[in-house]
Amino acid sequence: MAETSAGVTFSYRPLYIQVKDSLIRRLIDGAWQPGQIIPSETDLAREIGVSQGTIRKALDSMTAENLLVRRQGRGTYVAEPAESRILFQYFRIVPDSDEASFPDSRILDWSREKATEAERESLALPEGSHVWRIARVRDLGGMPAIAETISLSAARFAGFDALPAIPNNIYRLYSEKWGITIARAREKLKAVAASSADADALGCAEATPLLRISRVAFDLEGNPVELRVSRCLTENVHYLSELR
Repeated sequence: MAETSAGVTFSYRPLYIQVKDSLIRRLIDGAWQPGQIIPSETDLAREIGVSQGTIRKALDSMTAENLLVRRQGRGTYVAEPAESRILFQYFRIVPDSDEASFPDSRILDWSREKATEAERESLALPEGSHVWRIARVRDLGGMPAIAETISLSAARFAGFDALPAIPNNIYRLYSEKWGITIARAREKLKAVAASSADADALGCAEATPLLRISRVAFDLEGNPVELRVSRCLTENVHYLSELR
């Protein structure tokens, strides 16, 4: 909300937030690419017409959200969806030894299908939409730990069927091929019993207790990008969340 005086509009939002939003727009529009060094605080302050302190506060906020990476003595770069970052930002399944490691993935199947009601609701798709549906198993320590189903809008991910393979780090694929950066995700957790398909994929008995994680990932503009449903065998792993 804003109020106007003498023809000038004043926003109630802090100035650094407004600056941050304008800088995020550069990521959305592709003016700043993953891995690219961005202008210095001094140059940005001069360009935008605000103080260097305001720029620093905006960049600090973007760095805290893993959109930017500061490299000592080298400058500030647009973050890449590297495995090391995703491991701690988005992957919460950890071996009981607490030695965090990024899982290996095996694709079981992927196809273009008519979207289910749950997929349409999660991805904000209209009736009659189609999705790319990917089934894979993720191994931790060489053992199957997660049976996973990923759903993507077929319209937004045009040409997905032309991929020679689906990489382990799928968020990097979204960024490099479609220019889509995952900025945040929302997860719901629930206890379920393993289906026959899950049992086959995970090498466990049918009806074994599993942890079901339903995640919707969003882009920089807050649009839903991906629905991911993970069924986790927790005999030797656990879900770790650090609260601050």
